[in-house]
Amino acid sequence: MESYQEVATVRPHAAFDASADAKALRAAMKGWGTNEQEIIDILCHRSNQQRQHIRNAYTTELGRDLIADLKSELGGKFESVIVGLMMSTADYCAKQLHKAMKGAGTDEETLVEILCSRTFDEVKQIADAYHAAYGNSLDKDIKGDTSGPLQRLLILALQDTRNERYVDARQAAEQAKLLYRAGEGKLGTDEDTFIEILSHSGQHQAFLIFEEYKKISGRTIEQALRDEMSGELLTGLLAIVKTVNNRPAYFAERLRAAMEGFGTDDTMLVRILVGRSEIDLGNIKHEYEKLYGKTLLSAVKSETSGDYGKALLALIGDA
Repeated sequence: MESYQEVATVRPHAAFDASADAKALRAAMKGWGTNEQEIIDILCHRSNQQRQHIRNAYTTELGRDLIADLKSELGGKFESVIVGLMMSTADYCAKQLHKAMKGAGTDEETLVEILCSRTFDEVKQIADAYHAAYGNSLDKDIKGDTSGPLQRLLILALQDTRNERYVDARQAAEQAKLLYRAGEGKLGTDEDTFIEILSHSGQHQAFLIFEEYKKISGRTIEQALRDEMSGELLTGLLAIVKTVNNRPAYFAERLRAAMEGFGTDDTMLVRILVGRSEIDLGNIKHEYEKLYGKTLLSAVKSETSGDYGKALLALIGDA
């Protein structure tokens, strides 16, 4: 488990003036044509709290709704970035979860990424935002759209089951033995044991378990999971393991997955860059370069274009 200080790439603007920004945004959108660069220069370089102040000033001083105006003037992927920035992190994640479950089929990978990679406090804020926005409880909708062990894993992520203060080396050794017996040490795999232990262990306890597992098996818990499981349950359990070991590296891998192969998963790309820009995108950039030998900035630049690309590059920053 690596200890690090979170480094955001989008920080509060020092000479902030909500009224001036509101007026500048209105000027960028009224009349013929839209000044997209002005919108990027303002909204991609203000903190979320500052953006909310701008939205309030836009309404009180200009009598208009900023998000409605942005939606009417922008379009496509560029709009999804800018409108995403105007939402709180919890509201934005709630929207992504709803999008992953509505209609035919379920995007289990998005559910896993959002719910299995965050602390309980973060998940609770998202669940509250989901209920406020859609009128349904998040756990009820997850139960309606998923099943089996994956459903169990996601529901546990919504519950306050992790004791972050509990650390017991002797207990970690016992838990590591249980995991070994549930997977490598038997024919078949007891998925429930993996779900219960990994979902209930706080970050420090989980790290001790993983270290003990290496002593017993000679392999990492990640290697064991890949051999014993598959599908979205594997993805979910790996998300827990990877975020314990190195959360920024987990998101760096997700960004790589969004950009490699044929075509780009723009939805994932936007979700991570918007969602992590004020948390630890600076750390993610560092891990991306360490893992793949190229900067995140250059990778995104090669996969995107136009105002959409400019907005994402502004979020990543040059530093």
